[in-house]
Amino acid sequence: MPRVAAVDCGTNSIRLLVADVDPATGELRTLDRRMEIVRLGQGVDRTGRLAPEALERTFAACRQYAQVIEEHGAKRLRFAATSASRDAENRGDFVRGVVEILGVEPEVISGDQEAEFSFTGATKELAGREDVERPYAVVDIGGGSTEFVVGSEEVRAARSVDVGCVRLTERHGLSDRATPDQIEAMRADVAAALDEAARSVPLAEARTLVGLAGTVTTVAGIALGLNEYDSAAIHHSRVSAGQVREIVQRLLDSTHAERAAIPVMHPGRVDVIVAGALILQMIMERTGAREVVVSEHDILDGIAWSLT
Repeated sequence: MPRVAAVDCGTNSIRLLVADVDPATGELRTLDRRMEIVRLGQGVDRTGRLAPEALERTFAACRQYAQVIEEHGAKRLRFAATSASRDAENRGDFVRGVVEILGVEPEVISGDQEAEFSFTGATKELAGREDVERPYAVVDIGGGSTEFVVGSEEVRAARSVDVGCVRLTERHGLSDRATPDQIEAMRADVAAALDEAARSVPLAEARTLVGLAGTVTTVAGIALGLNEYDSAAIHHSRVSAGQVREIVQRLLDSTHAERAAIPVMHPGRVDVIVAGALILQMIMERTGAREVVVSEHDILDGIAWSLT
């Protein structure tokens, strides 16, 4: 069983998975899974460049991950970089730093590749379950972009659009309690992005909505009333459209301090959860989904499977 390491570096977070994978059985055994909020995409939407402090936060996390990978003895490593580093003029600085620390060049993957990895990671263990209907619509709400993928055994259609929790937060200047004008402007952005996605992805044909990444898992933790983040409880939980609507309203009405006091809220997600949760709600409204199946397995697991 090959031991592999996968790194997913997005706009808001950088994550590591070290796992043993068995293509014959479809088993992925997690040895280490961790995340750091580094906000690599800080200011990219405005300046077009990766900020020096954002690069340093990312490189610090890479140094930690290099030690973990060495301790576990993973022989294969793949580093996928997504939205923020695709957009940045100075992405060469980012590439050089990662190569120096981890010894591999980050792959600035396309939106289609990102969608395929997300789909594989999210659905591989759902295959054969009688309580989960196909085709799936897999939605990965990231910091800079959101990926939509529809398929059953494999991807049928995919689209990446440039709305994410960090991008919307920065674009509309969210800080404390959202104003009516800010909410209206965010809704307009998300609606336009959903129109764009719907032109190439048949979202309405899907029978099961599968939600990925930190926004969705945080909303699930709130819905479950968890006193602390519990990955096992969140994985494959189901959150109804009504629950999502109530949580979004609660977040829209809350101050920064009130959001920070929510037990399952990661400190690095406090200021971007409003935009992210609103994206999720509007996706559910557009698709007519009555619930979202929440997956802790996502693009990171798909990257790991690609190494077999």
